[in-house]
Amino acid sequence: MAGPTAPDFQLVRIVREFLLASRLLLRVARRFRSGELTWAEVQELVGNDEASSLFRLKESTHALFRPRRGGAPAMCREALFDLAVGSLFHEAMKFRENFYQRAIYGPRVRALRQRGGIGADDLFREFERILAASLMRVEEALQEMETIFVQTRDECRALMRAHGGSGLLARFLVGHAGEVAEVFEEEIDLLLGAIHGSAAAAYLLAARSNLDSGFFGEALPCLDAAAERGVAESEIGPLRFFAAGMQAYLEARYGDALEGVEAWLDRVGTEGIESHRALARSALSRLDQLVCGPEAPDLLRRARVLTERLASPDATDAVDRARPGETSRRIRSGRPAG
Repeated sequence: MAGPTAPDFQLVRIVREFLLASRLLLRVARRFRSGELTWAEVQELVGNDEASSLFRLKESTHALFRPRRGGAPAMCREALFDLAVGSLFHEAMKFRENFYQRAIYGPRVRALRQRGGIGADDLFREFERILAASLMRVEEALQEMETIFVQTRDECRALMRAHGGSGLLARFLVGHAGEVAEVFEEEIDLLLGAIHGSAAAAYLLAARSNLDSGFFGEALPCLDAAAERGVAESEIGPLRFFAAGMQAYLEARYGDALEGVEAWLDRVGTEGIESHRALARSALSRLDQLVCGPEAPDLLRRARVLTERLASPDATDAVDRARPGETSRRIRSGRPAG
């Protein structure tokens, strides 16, 4: 299975920012209607810098989906989502401006007028006219913002469906199931099915992506969830043994690690995924630097047998070719994941 690419990470970043902005937007709408909304909350949602959630979302979508000079144009789905996010940002800015008039500017004007002795009655009457109009405009701006939010949410769902083969996206969605269900107002299995074909396929995709990236402990509940949703034990079982064995290795439970890898290898034989074989081989070949005590001779003997079984002409340094970086470093050091 191919590992996550730079566009995969950028897509997940956009989905993460969309979830955060969506929850903030929904909270802002609720608190405005209850009369509890503060200016600080509006600034957290929308503004002209990185402190604002919608600003970060807009900048991320522009960076990924707007074509650079001489570059390939964005695909229709991506371009449409980018336009929707831009529209949402501008509607939110309208709400921000009108809320500022109501919550910050208006009280200042009235406090100044109450001090008396200033004159400028015509100017104050114009201020009051502007403020009265802003009270109506802020309601309209909120309604427009909510309308474009629903349309942008639909485009986000379609965008994710267009990238339904991304294991990193599946990992993110199942790992944030509660937030995802809240924002999309849809039961998580139904949403996963719409994006990845079925909820079972989504959990299996997430599990494989976790395994391929060296997050073995995180893969185990995904495998269990896939099994609960009908994925055959013949497919789940070997992966579960591999995940449990490699997680045991990272936790320095070397006897359990050998048992898990052996059980996995007994079931997959020479058909195991090469990157998984390389990870296991790299881990077991380092046990002589990690184990000690009276059990060491037996553990090392068993490790040598398994290492020979895992060897293949293409295995040399395959772990680094398949997953350079942190995954390889954790395996080589025996340092726990996370």
